[in-house]
Amino acid sequence: MTSVDVDTRPFRRRLLDGLAESIIEAGFRDTTVADVVRRARTSRRTFYEHFSSREECLIALLAEANRSMIQRISEAVDPRAPWKDQARQAIETWIACAESEPAITLSWIRDIPALGAPARELQRDAMEGFIAMTQRLTDTPEMRAAGISPPSRQLSIMLLGGLRELIATTVEDGGRAGDVTEVAVRASIALLGPA
Repeated sequence: MTSVDVDTRPFRRRLLDGLAESIIEAGFRDTTVADVVRRARTSRRTFYEHFSSREECLIALLAEANRSMIQRISEAVDPRAPWKDQARQAIETWIACAESEPAITLSWIRDIPALGAPARELQRDAMEGFIAMTQRLTDTPEMRAAGISPPSRQLSIMLLGGLRELIATTVEDGGRAGDVTEVAVRASIALLGPA
C-alpha cells in the first residue's frame, strides 16, 4: 500500500455492522441508507463508495454471514466422533448460528426473495458453500467406517433446503430455531445414514 492508498476495509466493516444493527432494531424494509451511515458513523458518500444500494449492502452482509456459519459448523464437528454425534454437532451449530442473529435470519427469510437476480446469485452461492461443507464433513474415516459416503448434490440440496425451510417457517411462526433441533437431527441422520 502506498502512502496515498487508504485501507477502506474498516469503513466497509462499519457499514455492514451499521446495517446489521438497523435490521435488528427496525428490520431491513424500514432501514434506509441514512440509518446505516448514522449507525456506522460515516457519510453517505462513504456508503456509496462501497455499495451501490442498501440491497447490495444486505447481500454483502448475508454473504459474510454464510461464510462465517460454514466456518463455525466446520470447526464444531469432530471428525473422530461417532457419525451421529457429528451430525448433531453440525445441526446444533447451524441452529445456534441462526439463533445468535435472529433478525438476520428473518432478513434471509423475508427480504432476500424480493431482491431479484442479485439475491438469487447469493442464494445459489450459499447453497454451493453448504453443499461443499456437507460433502467435506461426510468424507471422513469415521463416516466411511459407518457405511456413509458423501451425499450426492441432489441429496445435499434436499437436506439443506429442508433444514433451511424448517428453520424459516419456525421463526416466521414466532418460534425459536432451537425448537426444531431434535427433528432436524433425526431427519439429517435418516437422510445421511447408511443405505
